Amino acid sequence: MTNRRDLFPPIEPYRTGRLRLDPRHTMYWEESGNKQGPAVLFLHGGPGAGATQVHRRFFDPAHWRIVIFDQRGGGRSTPLGETSDNSPDSLVADIERLRHELGIAKWTLFGGSWGSTLALYYAETHPERAAGLILRGIFLCRTSEIEWFLYGMRTVYPEAWRAFAGFLPEAERTDLLAAYHRRLIDPDPRIHMPAARAWSFYEGACSTLLPNPETVAAFGEDRLALGLARIEAHYFTEHLFAPERDLIARIDRIRHLPGVIVQGRYDMVCPIRSADELARAWPEAEYMIVRDAGHSAMEPGIREQLVLAAERAKRW
Repeated sequence: MTNRRDLFPPIEPYRTGRLRLDPRHTMYWEESGNKQGPAVLFLHGGPGAGATQVHRRFFDPAHWRIVIFDQRGGGRSTPLGETSDNSPDSLVADIERLRHELGIAKWTLFGGSWGSTLALYYAETHPERAAGLILRGIFLCRTSEIEWFLYGMRTVYPEAWRAFAGFLPEAERTDLLAAYHRRLIDPDPRIHMPAARAWSFYEGACSTLLPNPETVAAFGEDRLALGLARIEAHYFTEHLFAPERDLIARIDRIRHLPGVIVQGRYDMVCPIRSADELARAWPEAEYMIVRDAGHSAMEPGIREQLVLAAERAKRW
């Protein structure tokens, strides 16, 4: 293993593909790194954000077979922003479909934010297919977390929240999710795109400890904004995790697996309370609190801990 503490150099995929999932959805996927190495699956956030080339760089390409895909409705998967037949269960089925397609027996799961949700949900559904989990910015897909995102973040980011809420007519601000959801699912780009940008700018502005114009600008890009805002609003409206499938309640299914939890102390998008609850329920997992970081995986301290976790995972 190396002692590397930052991202690996940029690499290109050695193979890409498009997997037909059903009559409506097609998944983009790619592989890079070591064709003969142990597989690691990168699970992007959002839901709906999509993956980018920088996400390959968390992993040593001489060791890992790096698998990245864009979830239904996000990134390079098509149709962009599609909410029909889009649920946590469909995403878990898609991951299994991809695993069979690539001939992988098991893989290490690496996910942040919504990616941590999906990693936990997949591993708890198919523990025999998980070699271990590296998680960041824990999100448990609960009502309390959505209420914080929609209303609680204004206690720390009042300017960003005023822009987010102020996009809507005053009469609609008592239910921000419903008002945004109506606009985001409207087929007219003149209606859904301004709403998507307002939603995505809000999330981007609250994702870093210090103001980061580059992060905010990336969240404002049309493809990211539409996939992120529309799919998030869809999931927050229809697919929160009910008590019977609560991720903490099912944690015993994966406590035998190695795990790393990386959490920014000042994460405002996915506050530390959820990570703390997960760590207490899964004491066997390593729990790393980055004292000077917010939510983004690109925060220097979080980036470092994720790279180091992937290096330690070589021993799994």
